[in-house]
Amino acid sequence: MAALSSNLLFAAFILYLAATFLFGGAIRDKRKEYKKPSKWATAGIAITILAFAAQVGYFITRWIASGHAPVSNLFEFTTFFGMMLVLAFIVLYFIYKVSVLGLFTLPVALLLIAYASMFPTDISPLIPALQSSWLHIHVTTAALGQAILAISFIAGVIYLIRTVDQTKNSKKTFWLEVVMFTLVATIAFIAMTSTFRMMDYEAVYKWTDKNEQNAEMIYNMPALVGPHKGELLTEGKMEALVEVPALISARKLNTVIWSIGTGLLLYGAIRLILRKRISAFLQPLTKNVNLDLVDEIGYRSVTIGFPVFTLGALIFAMIWAQIAWTRFWGWDPKEVWALITWLFYAAYLHLRLSKGWQGEKSAWLAVIGFAIIMFNLIFVNLVIAGLHSYA
Repeated sequence: MAALSSNLLFAAFILYLAATFLFGGAIRDKRKEYKKPSKWATAGIAITILAFAAQVGYFITRWIASGHAPVSNLFEFTTFFGMMLVLAFIVLYFIYKVSVLGLFTLPVALLLIAYASMFPTDISPLIPALQSSWLHIHVTTAALGQAILAISFIAGVIYLIRTVDQTKNSKKTFWLEVVMFTLVATIAFIAMTSTFRMMDYEAVYKWTDKNEQNAEMIYNMPALVGPHKGELLTEGKMEALVEVPALISARKLNTVIWSIGTGLLLYGAIRLILRKRISAFLQPLTKNVNLDLVDEIGYRSVTIGFPVFTLGALIFAMIWAQIAWTRFWGWDPKEVWALITWLFYAAYLHLRLSKGWQGEKSAWLAVIGFAIIMFNLIFVNLVIAGLHSYA
């Protein structure tokens, strides 16, 4: 069953890739696709639905194999997040019939699946803290809310690529290019992790955790930063350049540093090849975009995603926290960033409705909101130790 689950996820990945190219063909059609979608777009959404069905099959078969909802670790949660992102796109596509949304959404889903596969994929028993039916309720609802909110980011990026003047350097072009760099850094992380995995790289450190207990930490890539009071036990491997406090997961921070470093190298290579900013290179893909429609998609995704996120990431989370830890709220890093995310999107809706922040301002807010979600998913999960570190 576990093998079938993996094969279904791989099939979904390939089909999402094929659908991306089909949506790429659809945007070349000059007709008003909301009146009558082109054959490219029809084929694209059909393949997307087939891929989504394959990923749902992965989710069900992994649930059967593991005996619990497959959202208990970073691999499982991120693949589920990608699946919910595609679901949100499918629903919005049938409402608005915008092919360019598929051209930009599916690559993000592909990156999420590929990123997730860089973490341990083995099925393991649930730790006691997660052995609750609230795992299914809280985590899946929170992921669905975040996925719907992510559509506003994608709509915002499309809007900004279409409207930002790429003929001159400005703060707008700089920050839009930061978004492009983040996507490139994710690709670099996937390539780098895969390379060291094929090399079977492993270095073991003895270290002292925050409870002053001795433990071992395994590195799967050369250590640039080492654990608190760390001692390298594996001969012939690279010694860490610096140590970090026990509060920080040195191995995961090391991964983040490698990702940023290799991301800079890959981004530089792409810029040399293109001889222009990545966002400028992508701008022709958005030339036929209806800006008002894209702006509405971004806004609607927030109005739908915000209450779902509120329910899953705050209300259900507090109920489970009361049951598991006898308090409905603490200042665990994950809880704090969930609250920050909620406050940000509440501010987004306030500024949109009360101050008239539409169009470009709304698009920038959507980009910032998704950056907060990704910081929570990546940095808080990977680097900062807390009650949710098992995720």
